[in-house]
Amino acid sequence: MYDLIIVGGGICGFSAAMYAGRLGLKTLVLEGGVLGGTITTTNIVENWPGIKKISGEDLAMQVIDHAKEYGIEVRNEWVREVRAGGKKGCFTVLGEEGTYESRTIIFATGAKHRKHPAKGAERLENKGVHYCALCDGPLYTGREVAVIGGGDSAAKEALLLTEYASRVHLIVRGKALRGEPVNNRRVLENKKIALHTEREVMEMKGEKKLESLIMKGPDGRLEELPVAAAFIAIGITPLSEVAEKMGVKVNKKKEIIIDRTSSTNIPGVFACGDVTDTRFKQAITGAGEAVTAAYWAYAHVNDEGYVCPHGEEKP
Repeated sequence: MYDLIIVGGGICGFSAAMYAGRLGLKTLVLEGGVLGGTITTTNIVENWPGIKKISGEDLAMQVIDHAKEYGIEVRNEWVREVRAGGKKGCFTVLGEEGTYESRTIIFATGAKHRKHPAKGAERLENKGVHYCALCDGPLYTGREVAVIGGGDSAAKEALLLTEYASRVHLIVRGKALRGEPVNNRRVLENKKIALHTEREVMEMKGEKKLESLIMKGPDGRLEELPVAAAFIAIGITPLSEVAEKMGVKVNKKKEIIIDRTSSTNIPGVFACGDVTDTRFKQAITGAGEAVTAAYWAYAHVNDEGYVCPHGEEKP
């Protein structure tokens, strides 16, 4: 029996684990993918307090190492289902390799990149259509590429790609960039970036690999832009399926609804990071939600009169 099981091993999951370990909770982290999560694909992080500049992978590894200092357990295993044991009771977590019981649960499952709906996008995925500039940008050294998206992620992807590509076309559906002011300024000042606003990508063309993009302009006319690659940065989709299946409430975007204590509608179940309905999603804000979740999980476990439905009372 664990005091806390954290579903998800990204920077938020391990931030929660670090605090849970400090609070003395018997904690298990379950992650079936890459430890560290999506931030490991970020080239440079410049908004983590106290650290002026660090790679996403290095930041994630530091948080993981910190958490492991407190004796937490980590298993490389996907979670298939979480079952509630009662109104204020224990939970059963069904993994791919084992079954585990816990007094509390934190969902830190994050999100995945949203797919582009343009014709040909799915067929050409990994054949010129990509979702990670850090991972695949070096493949297009000296060639013209595109980034599709208008937010901060798109701006940062475009800036990173200037280190490899001869020209980066940043395609924005709206009238202006919506990134952080510092990144917007960097984009506008970079001579290797061509900004295309009020353009919607309708089709991605190519036989065996991407060759060009068909865009619709504000006047409705179609134009063709030859590029060797297109990097998609149009948002994320929360990975909330397991939580929703057990009865955790989500909004229309499938984000887990949490309150200021990172609690969900089910007592003893918490959530943090990109999977939640928090509007401002950053590694540091997710880490704050994670620490909050860990504290209230601790408070839940140590509540007077806590009784597990399996008959095991709190010591």
